[in-house]
Amino acid sequence: MTFKIWSTFAVCAMLSAPVFAQDATTVSDEELKKYAVAMDSVNEMQAALADQIKTMVTSNTAMNAARYNELFKAINDENKLFELQATPEEVAFVKEVIAKREEGTAKIKQTYQALAKEYVGASAFNKVKKALASDETLKTRYQSLMDELAKDNTTSSVN
Repeated sequence: MTFKIWSTFAVCAMLSAPVFAQDATTVSDEELKKYAVAMDSVNEMQAALADQIKTMVTSNTAMNAARYNELFKAINDENKLFELQATPEEVAFVKEVIAKREEGTAKIKQTYQALAKEYVGASAFNKVKKALASDETLKTRYQSLMDELAKDNTTSSVN
């Protein structure tokens, strides 16, 4: 008799395991909303940094944007900079812009990690991120949230 009870229990446990696993990977509305808010914040920071870099380059009177792009591609190649006849001022400016970009990128990365860990929660963040890679319905819900959040973004309306 106990064998039947244990067998029944084992079968029930095996059948219910996928249900429990499915529940563990189901993304709640709250988790998705927090993830979207975090990603929207990071996206806004990235857009703001891109605007700052663009402003630095376009407002520079010593060289135009095309010259900046040309030197940027060659900044780590002394021979190429020599061929391009880069002045010390131009090289210094390109390096200043690179430093600004690296500083901003580091801040964005720090914010991203803090939001993932402290606001969304590390396990929820990873769960949502993983689910978005494979769940089309969740992707649609996420995109709707991102579209709503984008309406409030100040940097997306500036240009």
